Amino acid sequence: MNNLDFISPSPMSNEKYATWCNSFMWHRIRLGIVIGILAISSFIILNLTYYYELYPWLYTNLSQGVLLLLSLGLLYSQFGRNHPELIFLLFSWAMTLVPMYWFAQVGIAKLDFVTWTLVFLGQATLLPLKWKLHLLSQLVVLALFLILTINLPIEATIIAIGPGFLLLYLAWFCIICNITVYLHENLQRSEFKSKLRLKLEQKKSERLLLNILPKSIATRLKEKPTIVADNFSKVTVLFADIVGFTEMSGRISPHELVEMLNTIFSKFDNLVERHDLEKIKTIGDAYMVVAGLPEPCANNVASIADLALEMLQMLHSEPENLQIRIGIHTGPVIAGVIGIKKFAYDLWGDTVNTASRMESHGITNKIQVSASVYAELKNDYVLTKRGAIQIKGKGEMVTYFLENKV
Repeated sequence: MNNLDFISPSPMSNEKYATWCNSFMWHRIRLGIVIGILAISSFIILNLTYYYELYPWLYTNLSQGVLLLLSLGLLYSQFGRNHPELIFLLFSWAMTLVPMYWFAQVGIAKLDFVTWTLVFLGQATLLPLKWKLHLLSQLVVLALFLILTINLPIEATIIAIGPGFLLLYLAWFCIICNITVYLHENLQRSEFKSKLRLKLEQKKSERLLLNILPKSIATRLKEKPTIVADNFSKVTVLFADIVGFTEMSGRISPHELVEMLNTIFSKFDNLVERHDLEKIKTIGDAYMVVAGLPEPCANNVASIADLALEMLQMLHSEPENLQIRIGIHTGPVIAGVIGIKKFAYDLWGDTVNTASRMESHGITNKIQVSASVYAELKNDYVLTKRGAIQIKGKGEMVTYFLENKV
Protein backbone atom coordinates (compact mmCIF):
# COMPACT_ATOMS: atom_id res chain seq x y z
CA MET A 1 0.00 0.00 0.00
CA ASN A 2 1.31 3.45 -0.88
CA ASN A 3 2.05 5.48 2.25
CA LEU A 4 0.09 8.35 0.70
CA ASP A 5 -3.11 6.36 1.24
CA PHE A 6 -3.02 7.41 4.87
CA ILE A 7 -3.16 11.10 3.99
CA SER A 8 -6.75 11.16 2.71
CA PRO A 9 -6.12 14.25 0.56
CA SER A 10 -9.01 16.56 -0.14
CA PRO A 11 -9.67 17.94 -3.64
CA MET A 12 -8.51 21.34 -2.39
CA SER A 13 -5.17 19.96 -1.14
CA ASN A 14 -4.63 18.13 -4.46
CA GLU A 15 -5.33 21.33 -6.37
CA LYS A 16 -2.94 23.33 -4.19
CA TYR A 17 -0.26 20.66 -4.56
CA ALA A 18 -0.66 20.68 -8.35
CA THR A 19 -0.29 24.48 -8.35
CA TRP A 20 2.82 24.30 -6.18
CA CYS A 21 4.25 21.46 -8.29
CA ASN A 22 3.75 23.45 -11.50
CA SER A 23 5.52 26.49 -10.02
CA PHE A 24 8.37 24.35 -8.65
CA MET A 25 8.87 22.67 -12.04
CA TRP A 26 8.92 26.02 -13.83
CA HIS A 27 11.66 27.46 -11.63
CA ARG A 28 13.78 24.29 -11.64
CA ILE A 29 13.51 23.88 -15.42
CA ARG A 30 14.63 27.48 -15.84
CA LEU A 31 17.65 26.77 -13.65
CA GLY A 32 18.40 23.59 -15.61
CA ILE A 33 18.24 25.41 -18.95
CA VAL A 34 20.58 28.14 -17.71
CA ILE A 35 23.05 25.51 -16.48
CA GLY A 36 22.70 23.70 -19.82
CA ILE A 37 23.46 26.87 -21.81
CA LEU A 38 26.56 27.53 -19.68
CA ALA A 39 27.71 23.91 -20.12
CA ILE A 40 27.21 23.99 -23.90
CA SER A 41 29.09 27.30 -24.11
CA SER A 42 32.04 25.80 -22.22
CA PHE A 43 32.14 22.80 -24.56
CA ILE A 44 32.03 25.04 -27.63
CA ILE A 45 35.08 26.89 -26.32
CA LEU A 46 36.79 23.57 -25.56
CA ASN A 47 36.07 22.13 -29.00
CA LEU A 48 37.25 25.28 -30.80
CA THR A 49 40.43 25.27 -28.76
CA TYR A 50 41.50 21.63 -28.85
CA TYR A 51 39.69 19.94 -31.73
CA TYR A 52 40.44 20.86 -35.32
CA GLU A 53 37.86 18.53 -36.82
CA LEU A 54 34.85 20.68 -35.91
CA TYR A 55 32.14 18.62 -37.56
CA PRO A 56 29.92 17.20 -36.05
CA TRP A 57 30.79 18.59 -32.58
CA LEU A 58 30.36 22.23 -33.51
CA TYR A 59 27.00 21.64 -35.20
CA THR A 60 25.91 19.55 -32.22
CA ASN A 61 26.79 22.20 -29.66
CA LEU A 62 25.34 25.07 -31.70
CA SER A 63 22.09 23.15 -32.27
CA GLN A 64 21.85 22.34 -28.57
CA GLY A 65 22.41 25.99 -27.69
CA VAL A 66 19.70 27.17 -30.09
CA LEU A 67 17.20 24.62 -28.75
CA LEU A 68 18.00 25.57 -25.15
CA LEU A 69 17.40 29.25 -25.92
CA LEU A 70 14.14 28.26 -27.61
CA SER A 71 13.18 26.25 -24.51
CA LEU A 72 13.92 29.24 -22.30
CA GLY A 73 11.81 31.51 -24.49
CA LEU A 74 8.90 29.05 -24.53
CA LEU A 75 9.19 28.63 -20.77
CA TYR A 76 8.43 32.33 -20.27
CA SER A 77 5.41 32.14 -22.58
CA GLN A 78 1.91 31.39 -21.35
CA PHE A 79 2.20 27.94 -22.92
CA GLY A 80 5.38 27.24 -20.97
CA ARG A 81 3.87 28.43 -17.69
CA ASN A 82 0.85 26.17 -18.22
CA HIS A 83 2.81 23.15 -19.50
CA PRO A 84 6.33 23.15 -18.00
CA GLU A 85 6.49 19.37 -18.40
CA LEU A 86 6.60 19.77 -22.20
CA ILE A 87 9.45 22.28 -21.89
CA PHE A 88 11.20 19.74 -19.68
CA LEU A 89 11.06 17.15 -22.47
CA LEU A 90 12.29 19.67 -25.05
CA PHE A 91 15.19 20.61 -22.77
CA SER A 92 16.08 16.96 -22.07
CA TRP A 93 15.94 15.85 -25.69
CA ALA A 94 17.86 18.93 -26.86
CA MET A 95 20.76 17.67 -24.77
CA THR A 96 20.48 13.96 -25.62
CA LEU A 97 18.95 13.54 -29.08
CA VAL A 98 20.74 16.34 -30.95
CA PRO A 99 24.19 14.69 -30.73
CA MET A 100 22.64 11.42 -31.89
CA TYR A 101 21.13 13.20 -34.92
CA TRP A 102 24.37 14.85 -36.08
CA PHE A 103 26.43 11.70 -35.65
CA ALA A 104 23.79 9.79 -37.61
CA GLN A 105 24.44 12.26 -40.45
CA VAL A 106 28.00 10.93 -40.67
CA GLY A 107 26.87 7.32 -40.42
CA ILE A 108 27.41 6.57 -36.73
CA ALA A 109 24.95 5.37 -34.10
CA LYS A 110 26.17 7.52 -31.19
CA LEU A 111 25.88 6.02 -27.70
CA ASP A 112 26.73 9.24 -25.88
CA PHE A 113 27.26 7.60 -22.52
CA VAL A 114 28.78 10.64 -20.76
CA THR A 115 26.14 13.16 -21.92
CA TRP A 116 23.20 10.89 -21.20
CA THR A 117 24.25 10.02 -17.65
CA LEU A 118 25.06 13.66 -16.93
CA VAL A 119 21.67 14.84 -18.24
CA PHE A 120 19.65 12.11 -16.52
CA LEU A 121 21.41 12.67 -13.20
CA GLY A 122 21.01 16.43 -13.55
CA GLN A 123 17.30 16.03 -14.25
CA ALA A 124 16.80 13.86 -11.18
CA THR A 125 18.75 16.28 -9.00
CA LEU A 126 17.17 19.53 -10.18
CA LEU A 127 13.64 18.23 -10.71
CA PRO A 128 12.84 15.36 -8.30
CA LEU A 129 9.20 15.28 -9.42
CA LYS A 130 7.16 13.49 -12.11
CA TRP A 131 9.15 10.26 -12.31
CA LYS A 132 7.08 9.11 -15.29
CA LEU A 133 8.24 12.19 -17.19
CA HIS A 134 11.87 11.27 -16.45
CA LEU A 135 11.21 7.71 -17.59
CA LEU A 136 9.68 8.93 -20.87
CA SER A 137 12.66 11.18 -21.64
CA GLN A 138 15.05 8.24 -21.04
CA LEU A 139 13.08 5.60 -22.95
CA VAL A 140 12.84 7.78 -26.06
CA VAL A 141 16.63 8.25 -26.09
CA LEU A 142 17.40 4.56 -25.59
CA ALA A 143 14.75 3.46 -28.09
CA LEU A 144 15.99 5.83 -30.78
CA PHE A 145 19.56 4.62 -30.29
CA LEU A 146 18.48 0.99 -30.70
CA ILE A 147 16.54 1.89 -33.85
CA LEU A 148 19.62 3.63 -35.31
CA THR A 149 21.78 0.59 -34.64
CA ILE A 150 19.67 -1.40 -37.09
CA ASN A 151 21.20 0.45 -40.08
CA LEU A 152 24.21 2.30 -38.60
CA PRO A 153 27.39 1.02 -36.97
CA ILE A 154 28.21 1.81 -33.36
CA GLU A 155 31.32 3.81 -32.52
CA ALA A 156 34.51 1.78 -32.32
CA THR A 157 35.27 2.99 -28.80
CA ILE A 158 31.85 1.80 -27.60
CA ILE A 159 32.31 -1.57 -29.29
CA ALA A 160 35.65 -1.92 -27.51
CA ILE A 161 34.02 -1.37 -24.13
CA GLY A 162 30.95 -3.42 -24.95
CA PRO A 163 27.60 -1.89 -25.97
CA GLY A 164 25.64 -4.47 -24.00
CA PHE A 165 27.53 -3.63 -20.83
CA LEU A 166 27.02 0.12 -21.31
CA LEU A 167 23.32 -0.27 -22.10
CA LEU A 168 22.80 -2.41 -19.01
CA TYR A 169 24.72 0.14 -16.98
CA LEU A 170 22.55 2.95 -18.43
CA ALA A 171 19.38 0.97 -17.71
CA TRP A 172 20.27 0.56 -14.05
CA PHE A 173 21.44 4.16 -13.87
CA CYS A 174 18.01 5.31 -15.12
CA ILE A 175 16.19 2.93 -12.79
CA ILE A 176 18.07 4.30 -9.77
CA CYS A 177 17.42 7.91 -10.87
CA ASN A 178 13.70 7.22 -11.33
CA ILE A 179 13.36 5.43 -7.99
CA THR A 180 15.06 8.38 -6.34
CA VAL A 181 12.66 10.81 -8.02
CA TYR A 182 9.67 8.63 -7.10
CA LEU A 183 10.64 8.41 -3.42
CA HIS A 184 11.46 12.11 -3.21
CA GLU A 185 8.17 13.04 -4.88
CA ASN A 186 6.20 10.93 -2.39
CA LEU A 187 8.07 12.52 0.48
CA GLN A 188 7.55 15.99 -0.96
CA ARG A 189 3.82 15.40 -1.44
CA SER A 190 3.47 14.10 2.11
CA GLU A 191 5.39 17.07 3.49
CA PHE A 192 3.34 19.53 1.45
CA LYS A 193 0.04 18.09 2.64
CA SER A 194 1.29 17.95 6.23
CA LYS A 195 2.16 21.65 6.03
CA LEU A 196 -1.22 22.36 4.48
CA ARG A 197 -2.97 20.48 7.28
CA LEU A 198 -0.87 22.37 9.83
CA LYS A 199 -1.90 25.69 8.29
CA LEU A 200 -5.56 24.64 8.38
CA GLU A 201 -5.23 23.67 12.04
CA GLN A 202 -3.51 26.97 12.78
CA LYS A 203 -6.40 28.80 11.13
CA LYS A 204 -8.89 26.81 13.21
CA SER A 205 -6.92 27.65 16.37
CA GLU A 206 -6.81 31.29 15.30
CA ARG A 207 -10.59 31.37 14.79
CA LEU A 208 -11.11 29.71 18.16
CA LEU A 209 -8.80 32.22 19.83
CA LEU A 210 -10.63 35.12 18.18
CA ASN A 211 -13.90 33.72 19.53
CA ILE A 212 -12.42 34.09 23.02
CA LEU A 213 -10.34 37.26 22.71
CA PRO A 214 -10.46 40.47 20.64
CA LYS A 215 -8.08 40.35 17.67
CA SER A 216 -5.73 43.04 18.97
CA ILE A 217 -5.50 41.32 22.37
CA ALA A 218 -4.88 37.92 20.79
CA THR A 219 -2.07 39.41 18.70
CA ARG A 220 -0.45 40.95 21.79
CA LEU A 221 -0.61 37.67 23.70
CA LYS A 222 0.93 35.73 20.81
CA GLU A 223 3.78 38.22 20.53
CA LYS A 224 4.36 38.50 24.29
CA PRO A 225 2.45 36.13 26.58
CA THR A 226 2.01 38.22 29.70
CA ILE A 227 -0.67 39.98 31.72
CA VAL A 228 -2.75 42.38 29.63
CA ALA A 229 -4.25 45.33 31.50
CA ASP A 230 -5.40 48.57 29.85
CA ASN A 231 -7.16 51.65 31.18
CA PHE A 232 -10.05 53.06 29.16
CA SER A 233 -11.37 56.46 30.22
CA LYS A 234 -14.78 56.08 28.62
CA VAL A 235 -16.60 52.94 27.49
CA THR A 236 -20.25 51.90 27.62
CA VAL A 237 -21.27 48.60 29.19
CA LEU A 238 -24.53 46.71 28.59
CA PHE A 239 -25.94 43.86 30.64
CA ALA A 240 -28.98 41.86 29.48
CA ASP A 241 -30.75 39.14 31.44
CA ILE A 242 -33.54 36.75 30.47
CA VAL A 243 -36.41 37.24 32.97
CA GLY A 244 -37.79 34.07 34.61
CA PHE A 245 -35.03 31.85 33.28
CA THR A 246 -34.71 29.94 36.56
CA GLU A 247 -38.42 29.12 36.64
CA MET A 248 -38.31 28.18 32.95
CA SER A 249 -35.55 25.64 33.64
CA GLY A 250 -37.97 23.62 35.73
CA ARG A 251 -40.56 23.38 32.96
CA ILE A 252 -38.50 22.24 29.99
CA SER A 253 -35.70 19.73 29.48
CA PRO A 254 -32.05 20.82 29.86
CA HIS A 255 -31.43 20.23 26.14
CA GLU A 256 -34.37 22.42 25.11
CA LEU A 257 -33.32 25.09 27.59
CA VAL A 258 -29.73 25.26 26.33
CA GLU A 259 -30.85 25.12 22.69
CA MET A 260 -33.25 28.04 23.24
CA LEU A 261 -30.58 30.07 25.04
CA ASN A 262 -28.08 29.32 22.29
CA THR A 263 -30.54 30.51 19.63
CA ILE A 264 -31.17 33.79 21.44
CA PHE A 265 -27.53 34.52 22.26
CA SER A 266 -26.46 33.63 18.70
CA LYS A 267 -28.86 36.28 17.41
CA PHE A 268 -27.45 38.71 19.98
CA ASP A 269 -23.96 37.84 18.70
CA ASN A 270 -24.99 38.73 15.14
CA LEU A 271 -26.31 42.11 16.31
CA VAL A 272 -23.10 42.79 18.24
CA GLU A 273 -20.99 41.93 15.20
CA ARG A 274 -23.11 44.14 12.95
CA HIS A 275 -22.61 47.12 15.27
CA ASP A 276 -18.86 46.35 15.56
CA LEU A 277 -19.03 46.04 19.35
CA GLU A 278 -17.26 43.66 21.71
CA LYS A 279 -19.06 40.80 23.41
CA ILE A 280 -17.34 40.12 26.71
CA LYS A 281 -19.09 37.02 28.06
CA THR A 282 -22.26 35.24 29.02
CA ILE A 283 -22.92 34.26 32.63
CA GLY A 284 -25.80 31.80 32.77
CA ASP A 285 -28.67 33.68 31.14
CA ALA A 286 -26.87 37.07 31.37
CA TYR A 287 -25.21 38.69 28.33
CA MET A 288 -22.50 41.36 28.56
CA VAL A 289 -21.38 43.72 25.77
CA VAL A 290 -19.10 46.76 25.72
CA ALA A 291 -18.46 49.57 23.24
CA GLY A 292 -15.25 51.60 23.14
CA LEU A 293 -12.64 48.87 23.65
CA PRO A 294 -10.23 47.38 22.87
CA GLU A 295 -10.34 49.92 20.05
CA PRO A 296 -11.66 53.38 21.03
CA CYS A 297 -15.07 54.36 19.67
CA ALA A 298 -16.21 57.99 19.60
CA ASN A 299 -19.95 57.24 19.69
CA ASN A 300 -19.87 54.19 21.97
CA VAL A 301 -22.95 55.25 24.02
CA ALA A 302 -25.13 55.60 20.91
CA SER A 303 -23.83 52.29 19.53
CA ILE A 304 -24.83 50.45 22.69
CA ALA A 305 -28.22 52.22 22.74
CA ASP A 306 -28.94 51.09 19.18
CA LEU A 307 -27.92 47.54 20.09
CA ALA A 308 -30.19 47.52 23.17
CA LEU A 309 -33.20 48.66 21.16
CA GLU A 310 -32.59 46.00 18.51
CA MET A 311 -32.12 43.28 21.15
CA LEU A 312 -35.44 44.20 22.73
CA GLN A 313 -37.18 44.29 19.35
CA MET A 314 -35.67 40.96 18.31
CA LEU A 315 -36.75 39.24 21.53
CA HIS A 316 -40.33 40.49 21.13
CA SER A 317 -40.47 38.77 17.74
CA GLU A 318 -39.47 35.38 19.18
CA PRO A 319 -42.29 32.77 19.43
CA GLU A 320 -41.21 31.81 22.97
CA ASN A 321 -42.53 35.17 24.22
CA LEU A 322 -39.43 35.69 26.33
CA GLN A 323 -38.86 38.76 28.47
CA ILE A 324 -35.63 40.62 29.18
CA ARG A 325 -34.09 43.33 31.35
CA ILE A 326 -31.31 45.53 29.98
CA GLY A 327 -29.05 47.93 31.87
CA ILE A 328 -26.52 50.43 30.49
CA HIS A 329 -23.86 52.62 32.10
CA THR A 330 -20.86 54.53 30.73
CA GLY A 331 -17.54 55.45 32.31
CA PRO A 332 -13.94 54.31 32.85
CA VAL A 333 -12.89 50.65 33.15
CA ILE A 334 -9.83 48.46 33.32
CA ALA A 335 -9.81 45.70 30.72
CA GLY A 336 -7.42 42.83 30.23
CA VAL A 337 -6.49 39.17 30.50
CA ILE A 338 -5.17 37.56 33.67
CA GLY A 339 -4.22 34.03 34.65
CA ILE A 340 -2.60 31.23 32.65
CA LYS A 341 -5.49 28.77 32.21
CA LYS A 342 -8.97 29.23 30.77
CA PHE A 343 -8.25 32.94 30.46
CA ALA A 344 -10.74 35.40 29.01
CA TYR A 345 -10.91 39.09 28.23
CA ASP A 346 -12.74 40.82 31.08
CA LEU A 347 -13.58 44.23 32.53
CA TRP A 348 -13.22 45.62 36.05
CA GLY A 349 -14.30 48.81 37.72
CA ASP A 350 -17.26 50.70 39.10
CA THR A 351 -18.68 51.22 35.61
CA VAL A 352 -19.14 47.46 35.22
CA ASN A 353 -20.81 47.16 38.63
CA THR A 354 -23.14 50.08 37.92
CA ALA A 355 -24.17 48.67 34.52
CA SER A 356 -24.94 45.35 36.20
CA ARG A 357 -27.05 47.16 38.82
CA MET A 358 -28.92 49.02 36.07
CA GLU A 359 -29.98 45.63 34.74
CA SER A 360 -30.71 43.84 38.04
CA HIS A 361 -32.72 46.80 39.42
CA GLY A 362 -34.53 47.32 36.12
CA ILE A 363 -38.02 46.51 34.93
CA THR A 364 -39.01 43.67 32.60
CA ASN A 365 -38.79 44.57 28.89
CA LYS A 366 -37.22 47.92 29.71
CA ILE A 367 -33.78 49.39 29.02
CA GLN A 368 -32.66 51.18 32.19
CA VAL A 369 -29.79 53.64 31.85
CA SER A 370 -27.84 55.81 34.27
CA ALA A 371 -27.83 59.59 34.36
CA SER A 372 -24.48 59.71 32.55
CA VAL A 373 -25.93 57.67 29.67
CA TYR A 374 -29.02 59.91 29.65
CA ALA A 375 -26.81 63.00 29.28
CA GLU A 376 -25.23 61.48 26.15
CA LEU A 377 -28.48 60.31 24.51
CA LYS A 378 -31.10 62.92 25.45
CA ASN A 379 -30.84 64.89 22.19
CA ASP A 380 -31.15 61.95 19.80
CA TYR A 381 -33.19 59.37 21.71
CA VAL A 382 -36.51 59.22 23.55
CA LEU A 383 -35.92 58.60 27.26
CA THR A 384 -38.35 58.50 30.17
CA LYS A 385 -37.26 59.49 33.67
CA ARG A 386 -37.84 56.74 36.22
CA GLY A 387 -36.65 58.83 39.11
CA ALA A 388 -34.50 58.12 42.13
CA ILE A 389 -34.21 54.48 43.20
CA GLN A 390 -32.06 52.63 45.71
CA ILE A 391 -29.20 50.77 44.03
CA LYS A 392 -27.39 48.08 45.99
CA GLY A 393 -23.89 49.24 46.84
CA LYS A 394 -24.50 52.66 45.25
CA GLY A 395 -27.26 54.24 47.26
CA GLU A 396 -29.84 56.46 45.62
CA MET A 397 -29.49 57.01 41.87
CA VAL A 398 -31.65 58.75 39.29
CA THR A 399 -32.26 56.44 36.32
CA TYR A 400 -34.04 56.58 32.97
CA PHE A 401 -35.68 54.24 30.51
CA LEU A 402 -34.48 54.25 26.89
CA GLU A 403 -37.63 54.07 24.78
CA ASN A 404 -36.65 54.74 21.17
CA LYS A 405 -34.57 56.77 18.77
CA VAL A 406 -35.82 60.21 17.74
